[in-house]
Amino acid sequence: MTNSAPPSPDAILQLTALFTSSLDPRVIRHGAIEAAAKLMKADAGSLLLADEVTEELYFEVATGAQGEKLKVIRLRMDEGIAGWVARTGQGVVVADVPNDPRFFAVADYVSDYHTDNMIAAPVRIKGKTLGVLQALNRRSGPFVEADLVLFQALANQVAVAIENANLFQQLRDTFNEVTLAFASALEKRDAYTGGHTARVRRTSIAIGRQLGLAAEEMEWLSLSSVMHDIGKIGVPDRILQKQGRLDPDELAAMCAHPQHGVEILELIHPLGKLLPAVRSHHERFDGHGYPEQLVGEEIPLAARIIAVADAFDAMT
Repeated sequence: MTNSAPPSPDAILQLTALFTSSLDPRVIRHGAIEAAAKLMKADAGSLLLADEVTEELYFEVATGAQGEKLKVIRLRMDEGIAGWVARTGQGVVVADVPNDPRFFAVADYVSDYHTDNMIAAPVRIKGKTLGVLQALNRRSGPFVEADLVLFQALANQVAVAIENANLFQQLRDTFNEVTLAFASALEKRDAYTGGHTARVRRTSIAIGRQLGLAAEEMEWLSLSSVMHDIGKIGVPDRILQKQGRLDPDELAAMCAHPQHGVEILELIHPLGKLLPAVRSHHERFDGHGYPEQLVGEEIPLAARIIAVADAFDAMT
């Protein structure tokens, strides 16, 4: 063992918080290797993930000045120390990496990095190998077998975090597909809206990017643009499909669709952030819009963006 004291339970909890507090895969991956390097007092860390299609390992993220160069490398499951760990499901401490017969020297060559010693653990959950977590070149002497207990515990937490992020992504993808299906169903009723939703979404996203909106704001803007006309489900077909000018009663019924949309989406609590854009996408900067005659910046930003995208699509 090294002379340094092992990390305290509180320190370990703080390190796992680097990645377990998020469902963003990028945050998890970067937090995992940062935690690995700190926990093991190592010079660098890396996370290799398993490609289920090719049955290869690839460097998803690596620390160190040359870490980015490793992303071009792929290892078969019978290549390298990481391949051995992934294949056997066992962690390993290697005190003299260059002289280990499993050593994959290409990684050091590509990254211009010299690996002296290493600790590696499988990132596994429910019997499935997601990847391999590594810490390289301990600053206070080589790794020892006793370090594997802590390092494997960290790798297990990484596996849980990655699995949760993957499940969340699957749910989000399903959710997005459901919203698109709702929009598609509406377009089946109204010939005018054929392709309209997709075009408004593309234009809204382009405007949002130009404005420099944050990733979360962009995600809600995208969903809002897809669902902005969902309230037209409550507009009778004879009005929705009418050719020519609407009479005052018909116009009033059509202008009620933002409120219908709000009433529909209010029933789905996670969609609460869509309500301002759905309610206000027909407001006008001069206050002559509907339903509330909001003026200027009283109109939510997402609603203003969608209104511009909606008008642009109507004119082109």
